[in-house]
Amino acid sequence: MGRPARGGEWECRAERWLRHRGLRLLARNFHCRQGELDLVMHDGESTIFVEVRYRQTAAFGTAAASVDTHKQQRIHRAASVFLARNPRLAQAPCRFDVLAISGRRHWPSFEWLQDAFRLH
Repeated sequence: MGRPARGGEWECRAERWLRHRGLRLLARNFHCRQGELDLVMHDGESTIFVEVRYRQTAAFGTAAASVDTHKQQRIHRAASVFLARNPRLAQAPCRFDVLAISGRRHWPSFEWLQDAFRLH
């Protein structure tokens, strides 16, 4: 299975995992020139931009650690475009979460980092 297919699989599994925790999907794989958003979810009154990261092992760093400052900036720029295209959502609170998934494919571990980063 190629990298894009694996990424899509983990995004689907992440979406399902988050839905079981009460979030509702607004968009998946939103692309624009500024970047990409893996999942855009709704939690109560808040819009949640979720970056999904998977690492089978931590040999090259953890899944959460792979969301570095550069990646955070790209996510923030893409979120700004998403909100501009969906003005009714721009009035609600929003946050940036990371769903870090690790371990074997059939026995993964999920770590949900809510409000994982903020950009000023």
